[in-house]
This record gives sequence, C-alpha cells and structure tokens, in this order.
Amino acid sequence: MSTPTEAQEHAGSASRRRIPARWIAAALGALLLAAIGFSTQYRSTESAAASGPKRFDPAAFGAQNYESKVVPAIEKKAVELPVLVRALAADKDAAGERYGVRQGTGPYSFAVKGTGEAGTAKSGLMPVTVPDLPEGTRVSLQVGPAINGTALRDAAGYITFGQFLNQVEYADAATALNNQMRQKLLTTLDAPSLAGKKITFVGAFSLLSPSVVTITPISIEEAS
Repeated sequence: MSTPTEAQEHAGSASRRRIPARWIAAALGALLLAAIGFSTQYRSTESAAASGPKRFDPAAFGAQNYESKVVPAIEKKAVELPVLVRALAADKDAAGERYGVRQGTGPYSFAVKGTGEAGTAKSGLMPVTVPDLPEGTRVSLQVGPAINGTALRDAAGYITFGQFLNQVEYADAATALNNQMRQKLLTTLDAPSLAGKKITFVGAFSLLSPSVVTITPISIEEAS
C-alpha cells in the first residue's frame, strides 16, 4: 500500500501529465488557422476583378458590331418599303414571318430601303413621301439628336437576348448601336438641306402600325 507521501507524489505526477482541455482546443485552433493561411491565396481588388467575369461594355459592343456586322446585315436583308407595307396591310403576320425578325413575343422588326421626297425635319423626325404606298401611310426617318428604339439591334437578326447577362445589357446594346449610327451618319448629315429633295435611304423599323413607319436609318443620300 502506498504511503500518504507516495500517494501525494503519484497524484502530483498525474496532475502534471494531464493537459487542460482548453489548452488542447487552443492549440488545435492555432493549427487550423495556420492551415487556412497556407492554403488561402490573397489577391488584390484589382486582380480579383480581372479574373472575374468581364463586365459588358456597351460602347465597345457598338464599335465592334455596328459597321462590321449590323450595317451589312441590314443592307442585305432590306426590302423595298412599298413591297413590305403592302404585304403588311394584306396580312401582318405572314409579312412578318416572311420579311421580319422577331425576338420572343415582341413586335417584328424589318430592314427596309426606299426612295422618296424628304420633308422638313421636326422634333427629330424627317418625313419622307414615298410613292406606291397605301393611302394614309406616314414614313419618317429618325435624324436625332435623340434616337429611340431597338430596331437596329433587332432587325440585324443575329443579336439575341441570350447573348447577354440580363435585360439591362440587352437594352444597352441597342442604345450603343443607335449611338454608333448617330456618330457615323447623323453628325455629318445636313437634314434641313434635304427638304424638298429626292433621297434614298436604308434602315430598320419595329412594327407598331403598318400606317406609321418610323425608320432608324443606316444611310441617307440625296438621289441623283
């Protein structure tokens, strides 16, 4: 049997060997933090942004698409305006399927060309009297400074909503193309000087009514 002195010595030895649980938890926590530190790659805000999804740049989209893709697409698809308007008056849906482009359930958009007499531009619109149209049809060309609508984007035929992250980017793409048109065409166009003259035009419009045709142009020239 152990003497009291031996028992005390044995208890003291066991006490010294027993490590408090809080010390063990602290040590494990320190090891975990060290492991996380070694496995974590720290990046600056700039490098993180560079490696993430690239933000949509409307100005770049417009510059990359307008002259090289949108203009050729509309020129290639352009239908003589009197032919299209008569077809729309006869059967709007059939004309849309034959000549137009449609995004989802939205209106048909058309690429058109025509010849007529320019009127006096007012409130951003230049009226054009085009022969051989159904009676009462009003035709106008958007000449700025404000350019409205999505006709250039939609009538080109190759730009779809699925190419963009959301509706905001999709709308910004249309605005960027309108801005490019204004820069490439309207900044050098003397609309007042064309009043009363014969002109030719190519452009696009989205169908709201067959009797009211508001065209976003890609070219306007005085006819010889």
